Amino acid sequence: MKATILVATAAFLAGGAALAQPATPRTTTICLDVGGRQQPVTCYSQSASRLDRSEDICQCFHSGRPVTVDVCPEGVNPPAESAVYERERYALVQDGSLVGKTWRGRPVCVAPHRGG
Repeated sequence: MKATILVATAAFLAGGAALAQPATPRTTTICLDVGGRQQPVTCYSQSASRLDRSEDICQCFHSGRPVTVDVCPEGVNPPAESAVYERERYALVQDGSLVGKTWRGRPVCVAPHRGG
């Protein structure tokens, strides 16, 4: 009986820890044209929650290649857009991903979405 209560308590606490995780996604999708410039991206989520901001499907309707990129952690700003950064960012894209890449010592990332 005590073992059952202990297991149930552990499961409850583990579930609470999972709920306490930040709702900000760790990666997202951007659209890059052949020059490396960001194009509009359209993302959809099947979650109806304002707390869960995960994106299920992201598409590049206008133009560009879909690329997975890190979302900047709190306190980190993405590199400023410039012609040099755009060209070099596009050169960094391998297999549609910029996850874990750096540019001039700074992480290649994008600001989190501020939608509501």
